[in-house]
Amino acid sequence: MSTEQEDEPVEVVGAAIVDDLTSPTRILAARRTEPPALAGGWELPGGKVDPGESTVEALHREVAEELGVEIALGEVVEGPLERGRWPLGARYTMTVHLAVVTSGSPEPVEDHDLLRWLAHDELYAVPWLPADLPIVEALAARFRP
Repeated sequence: MSTEQEDEPVEVVGAAIVDDLTSPTRILAARRTEPPALAGGWELPGGKVDPGESTVEALHREVAEELGVEIALGEVVEGPLERGRWPLGARYTMTVHLAVVTSGSPEPVEDHDLLRWLAHDELYAVPWLPADLPIVEALAARFRP
């Protein structure tokens, strides 16, 4: 691997799972168990994009692995970086899609121990991981109270 490739940010995907793509009233938050530095923090489900995988494929795979459900994707939640991505520390950038569950009932299968649906007035009732807070703030503007 060349130095240029090593300097490239690691691509991550996240799902802002809501109850309605056009007029959401609730969002699903997941409490991390791994790695230890992030354990206990709340986040949007998702993970790293594998080599040869598109961001959409990765998001479907990650949500199935972590929550045991299938989802339909809505629009990208635009972030401040190139291609609408969000910064996750120095090494990672994340693309976030709105999503709704189309099959199954979300359960904390992998990397999480608790899930919680949050209404607009509860968005900050959990300690979000610092990198997810700006995304939650962007999502709050989309909510129907």
